[in-house]
Amino acid sequence: MEVKAGYKQTEAGVIPEEWKYSTVGELVRDGVLEKPLDGNHGNIHPKSGDFVSFGIPFVMANNIREGRVDLKNCTFIKKEQADSLQKGFSRSGDVLLTHKATIGNTAVVGNIPFEYLMLTPQVTYYRVSNAERLSNLYLRQFFDGSFFQSTLRSMSGGGTRAYIGITAQLQLPVVIPSTKAEQDSIAEALSDADALIESLDQLITKKRQIKQGAMQELLTGKRRLPGFSGEWEVKRLADLADIRSGGTPSTAQPQFWDGGVKWCTPTDITALDGFKYLSNTARTISAEGLKASSAEIIPKHSIVMTSRATIGECAINTVPMTTNQGFKNFVPFDSVDAEFLYYLLTTQRAGFIGLCSGSTFLEIGKTQLSGYQVQVPKTKSEQTAIATILSDMDTELAALESRLAKARQLKQGMMQELLTGRIRLL
Repeated sequence: MEVKAGYKQTEAGVIPEEWKYSTVGELVRDGVLEKPLDGNHGNIHPKSGDFVSFGIPFVMANNIREGRVDLKNCTFIKKEQADSLQKGFSRSGDVLLTHKATIGNTAVVGNIPFEYLMLTPQVTYYRVSNAERLSNLYLRQFFDGSFFQSTLRSMSGGGTRAYIGITAQLQLPVVIPSTKAEQDSIAEALSDADALIESLDQLITKKRQIKQGAMQELLTGKRRLPGFSGEWEVKRLADLADIRSGGTPSTAQPQFWDGGVKWCTPTDITALDGFKYLSNTARTISAEGLKASSAEIIPKHSIVMTSRATIGECAINTVPMTTNQGFKNFVPFDSVDAEFLYYLLTTQRAGFIGLCSGSTFLEIGKTQLSGYQVQVPKTKSEQTAIATILSDMDTELAALESRLAKARQLKQGMMQELLTGRIRLL
């Protein structure tokens, strides 16, 4: 492939001629980076019994997310113990990289009210020693880029046992724009994208908490909506809906499968990722398979609910379908609002699990669910009013999550263009 004027071909792909393709080891040799270090291995590695309520943060791989170090949820060790360790002392400005099991998460250590952070052997710090030649903020963004991440995973072996040690990390690639000003411009543009992502993420978290609070109040009658009064009723679930079981046709009979009847499994519910409406299933069965199994057609606007292993995951089916045997499904009676029942069921998981039987996996039966008691408004109109408020909250959350997904896609596109020099900011 012909390389256009002003660019050159490197192991990282085509980059501007004046940019440098290097490795971590070469940057250490040239005095741009200090030698990367991780936390203490072996007998001196802090144990769970060493953790205290306050001291020096002991930063693990799961404390590094979205470019930041989560100090609120990390553990601590005594400063006396931390001072006695040999390495892994991370300071403000360090770029952190997870390199064991959880591979490729990055962060920049910000201003911290501690002398240092202590790292586990899962985390490496990269410390810039010549800030005129390399921006730490640019380095972190480069580490997040697709070329570096794919190289990192290739060298670490991938999978749950993925690992890349310090010596191997010296061979990791770094592409560096020739001027600090260009590095800073790239880092600033990508950091602005990070800020948008973080703000949306925080807003979604806040809205979810508000919704959770609203559910706790509205679905228990602690807070009543205007225009409604009177005591709620205690009802059995069997008084609210026709409870139907799922079933699975024989897998040895190919004529039972790939027909026109949608057949839901727990994987279909998981794929919704919290979205409440289910319209498609990964598999279908035939009318013959339906007759040859205990599966039953669940009419649309019912609630399908997992009842085995993972208990109480719900969705509202928008089209008729069947489910496998790991479900108990609710066809609401005319006096019951389907969306209200959906929200109510999602708050009962702990109660359902408490009734479960089975030694190899949890399972709740139709008889147990039928007798399970809940409090409900006497009128369907109040049920509908409550469901409408919660549904509006879900709609707002879905819109925000869509914006977040688009913001992340936008940043990925920006990284692909900026970290390869296809788009120049200076």
